[in-house]
Amino acid sequence: MLKTTRTQQEYKQCIVLREDLKLSKGKAAVQAAHAAILSYERAPLPDRRNWKNQGQKKVALKVPSLAKLYGVRDDVERLGLPCAIVEDAGLTEIPPGTVTALGIGPARADEIDKVTKDLELF
Repeated sequence: MLKTTRTQQEYKQCIVLREDLKLSKGKAAVQAAHAAILSYERAPLPDRRNWKNQGQKKVALKVPSLAKLYGVRDDVERLGLPCAIVEDAGLTEIPPGTVTALGIGPARADEIDKVTKDLELF
C-alpha cells in the first residue's frame, strides 16, 4: 500500500497599519494587538485551529493612507476573508474614532497573499 503525503496549507494573519499616522512604537503595537484579536474572533474555528497549530504566524504590513487601508479591506471582503478595522478610543495620541489598522485572518496564506502581496512590511 502506498503512503500518500497530503500537502498542508499554510495559515497566517496579517496586520495592516496606517503609516501616515506616525504612531509611536507602543501605540502601533497596541493597535496591531487590537487588530489581531478582532480579526481572529471573526475567523472560522477550523482556520483558527490550523493557524494556532502552525505557530500563529503574523505579518505586520503598512499602507500610506486611510483610503488605501479601506481599499485593502474591500479587497479582503470580496474574497470572503475574515477582517476587522480598528478605531482608536482617542485616549492618548490620536483623536477618538481614528481608523488605525486592519486585521486579516487567520486564513490560508495563499488567499491573504492575493490582497497583501504588494504591501510593504511595517
